[in-house]
Amino acid sequence: MQKTLRRYWTIFLIPTLAAFIIGFIIPFIEGIYLSFCRFTTVDNAKWVGLDNYKAILSDETFLSSFKFTVMFAVVAIVLINVVAFALALVLTKEMKGTNIFRTVFFMPNLIGGIVLGYIWQILLNCILSLAGKPLLALNSTAGYWGLIILTCWQQIGYMMIIYIAGLQGVPLDVIEAAKIDGASKWQTLIHVKLPMVMPSITICTFLTLTNAFKLFDQNLALTGGNPNHTTEMLALNIYNTFYARSGPMFKGYGQAKAVVFCILVVAISLIQLRASRKKEVQQ
Repeated sequence: MQKTLRRYWTIFLIPTLAAFIIGFIIPFIEGIYLSFCRFTTVDNAKWVGLDNYKAILSDETFLSSFKFTVMFAVVAIVLINVVAFALALVLTKEMKGTNIFRTVFFMPNLIGGIVLGYIWQILLNCILSLAGKPLLALNSTAGYWGLIILTCWQQIGYMMIIYIAGLQGVPLDVIEAAKIDGASKWQTLIHVKLPMVMPSITICTFLTLTNAFKLFDQNLALTGGNPNHTTEMLALNIYNTFYARSGPMFKGYGQAKAVVFCILVVAISLIQLRASRKKEVQQ
């Protein structure tokens, strides 16, 4: 069987490779080309060089969206990972009902982002109206924290499952050896468990980082970037540039923003992966 697979492996590879090239590589390369053009359709693209990219530097909405996205990402990454890890620590102890709690915490991840956005929009607007505060469409601070709460509520359960898997992979004899040496629970956590679950921390940090920068549907449904683009994240800014405005200038301009956005996400993610993997230990 293995010899047959080795002999005909190209037959299994070609369909997947062809789909990847047609569905991703070709559109990606064409998108880079269009970022240097003005166009309304792909067939009438006009080359304008770096004009689209130069315009980004003077676009205050794009720069403010980048700043807002970074502020959101930093807080969301810390909160999601800290709370998820704390829940994983609790749910890996011998106690009744752990499977039920794991299921309950994981369930929000199964709901679509656009649906969650509208649900939390109604909920938060009700709370703000009862408190006599401006609604989300007029309150940038409430919009910011609303996005944080929504994202944490959706993603904590998923990251918790990854941390649980990592904690369950820590060898019991290592923990027992730490106890014999007189290590406290806190010392065991800091010097034994955390270094051993660094692969899980790397994965969860990478996922929360990329999810935070790519957040779109929740942002669209919850605040729509209001008031006056102050809660508009990068993905929504690109969408509004490309689809909410008409004319060949804005199509190429929106495409250039998308390329810059892609480069930013890839660069930040690679830096994070490199930094996290340096701290991983071999078991």
